[in-house]
Amino acid sequence: MMARLKSWAQQVKRDVSALYLAARDPRVPWYAKVMAALIAAYALSPIDLIPDFIPVLGYLDDLILIPLGVLVTVRMVPPAVMADLRRQAELRLRERPSSPAGAVFVILVWILAIAGMVWFIFSR
Repeated sequence: MMARLKSWAQQVKRDVSALYLAARDPRVPWYAKVMAALIAAYALSPIDLIPDFIPVLGYLDDLILIPLGVLVTVRMVPPAVMADLRRQAELRLRERPSSPAGAVFVILVWILAIAGMVWFIFSR
């Protein structure tokens, strides 16, 4: 059972990576690109709809929303294109690229969110 669960989690991870690629691929319809970008951004973002520190509910969005969003979005992408994107995603996951620009972007988002909250609280 654990092996099946681990395999499923790896498939979801691969498909999230493939959807990131789909959002930038010219062979993908515009509506699928929008959904792919939203799902990939949500899955890769450290900010969740329901924070993970909330018992049980915190992980439900990760266990239900992301796989459901991936499933729906994958069906929007043409099958031949999705197969190609999955192969590309497999290669990228094996290479484990790091993105300093991505790290800087996430840190800036957090800084802006915290600054906005502080400004909102103290401006009253």
